[in-house]
Amino acid sequence: MHNTNDFEKLWQDIGTHGVMVLSTCADNRVTSRSMTVAVIDGRFYCQTNKDYLKCRQIAKNPNISLCFGRFTIEGVCRDIGKPSDNEFFVTALGRYYPDAVERWSALPQECVLEITPTLIQSWIYENDIPYIETWDFSESTYAKEKQ
Repeated sequence: MHNTNDFEKLWQDIGTHGVMVLSTCADNRVTSRSMTVAVIDGRFYCQTNKDYLKCRQIAKNPNISLCFGRFTIEGVCRDIGKPSDNEFFVTALGRYYPDAVERWSALPQECVLEITPTLIQSWIYENDIPYIETWDFSESTYAKEKQ
């Protein structure tokens, strides 16, 4: 089991938003691109065009990865509909990236991607000693291992 404080600290450290690298994979092809992301209630949200390669890859393989600062986030991604159907997302993203909301949210092919984390890792140093912290959401565990 985990200490609730370990997971609370994780979300405090990640924060509410960021430009994160989204990696997707299908048909033996891995692709990555930067995305503006809102973090809401333990999930990650971004918007994109349904016709883009990343959405076609996610349709075939919903397992994705995000990279942000010292964090690597593995998760499962799904299309939850148009931005106009997800006002909570538009409000949150608009707080941090108003230009993105204004420019893209009303486009007819735009969709919101919801990423539910399964595993998050963070690389840290304490007294010049490297550690990897791991939050495993499927097992509800936290571990810190010296490298």
